[in-house]
Amino acid sequence: MTIPTFLRLVDLLPEVERSEGPEWTGFKVHGKGFGYLWERTSTVGLKQTIAEQLALVHERPDVFEVQFTTGQFGWVVVQLDGIQPDELSELTFEAWRLTAPAWLVDEQGGQPPRLPVHRRR
Repeated sequence: MTIPTFLRLVDLLPEVERSEGPEWTGFKVHGKGFGYLWERTSTVGLKQTIAEQLALVHERPDVFEVQFTTGQFGWVVVQLDGIQPDELSELTFEAWRLTAPAWLVDEQGGQPPRLPVHRRR
């Protein structure tokens, strides 16, 4: 997974706001954060449930690590070079879904956005 591909995935989600920090890019929906990108390390941090955070880290510690927990959520760091686009799309959608207002989640539906497939000729 590349950084430009991750950014295209985020751009497919409705009402996402970006904020640029000195070393990271933050992603919010309706003023609430659901993800971060650190280009220097090719990693992203995504909001998940604590159960999902622990399962991801346990199953693939070379790709996922615990970032922090807050309340009922566990944030996970994802190594972009170790994850496929479909899996990252699902995790990014889940982070967004856990954060967005219910009416916006309902409008989006239950499926994560998919990047268009470009066929080579």
